[in-house]
Amino acid sequence: MRRAALAIAAGAMAVSLAACGSAKESGDNADSSGSAKKGDDIKVGLLLPENATARYEKFDRVLIEKKVKELTGGKGEVVYANAKQDASTQNQQVDTMVTNKVDVLIVDAVDSKAIAGSVKKAKDANIPVVAYDRLAEGPIDAYTSFDNVTVGKTQGEALLKALGDKAKDGQIVMMNGSSTDPNAAQFKEGAHSVLDGKVKVGREYDTKEWKPENANANMEGAISALGKDKIVGVYSANDGMAGGIITALKAAGIADVPVTGQDAELSGVQRIVTGEQYMSVYKPYPQEADVAAEMAVALAQGKSLDSIAKDKVDSPTTKAVPSVLVPVVSLTKDNIKDTVIKDGIYTVSEICTGKYKAACDKIGLE
Repeated sequence: MRRAALAIAAGAMAVSLAACGSAKESGDNADSSGSAKKGDDIKVGLLLPENATARYEKFDRVLIEKKVKELTGGKGEVVYANAKQDASTQNQQVDTMVTNKVDVLIVDAVDSKAIAGSVKKAKDANIPVVAYDRLAEGPIDAYTSFDNVTVGKTQGEALLKALGDKAKDGQIVMMNGSSTDPNAAQFKEGAHSVLDGKVKVGREYDTKEWKPENANANMEGAISALGKDKIVGVYSANDGMAGGIITALKAAGIADVPVTGQDAELSGVQRIVTGEQYMSVYKPYPQEADVAAEMAVALAQGKSLDSIAKDKVDSPTTKAVPSVLVPVVSLTKDNIKDTVIKDGIYTVSEICTGKYKAACDKIGLE
């Protein structure tokens, strides 16, 4: 799936920051969803896909709940459910929220295609839907995420930089995300656009459900097939899988192989500190969460999204969806202080616990 208007990435920061004002500034025209105008006493359904990845419970949920309260003077309520990586469960959760008459839904889909029918049920019940982080299919009203093709390019560029001259001689393993996640296809597209022709891909996998244990098993298979002396680097689409990959590399006695990641999970940042993982992609969750809350509150109140979403994205089923794409940052040991620490995602003490203290001191993280 090809995202429209990729050129907006450079301007998305300004858009997302502008979106952080009150939803009451969004205008007074009713949105095309047909939602009746309401006040601040609204109910926002929030559906997140899984809880194995640390970001969803630690950041996304908390940030969205906080912003909705802020935008509604404390009157808005967030009704939360987590699908724990089960698409059927998530469809049932949508049905429940439709039955309970929430005013708007924010949905981060487990499976972008499988959620389409539930999105239509919500739409038929006059409940607008904001697709969050992943571009869900069905008649969605708004979408916010990061520029996922750019994420893949950022990972690929970092891997090539880490490889240097080794890119000419060895092979890499590509560990992509789940085939049910449209973001994974875009990460892959971006990475290939950078890596193809520059380095040989010895083995490539779409990792079921993004699970670290599946990435670990795939990596063991790649080592067996290629030989441990032939692998010079690993493209990993996220930090969780990077952990499983690094475990397999260590077990095979393979060291000093750069591994990419994404999400700036605490364990990933700590592996970057020690040099086990080369990089991660830091995605500023506060901006994405604020935009989602802005969109949801405006839609629930029957207001226009014109002042929030300046751009449009096409999904396989819906054209010109009002959208905001937030820029990303390549996170290495050189900019930990200026990214996740500066933004308050982690403190130095959280990162530099006992066994990481010496490595933190070495890179000036104290």
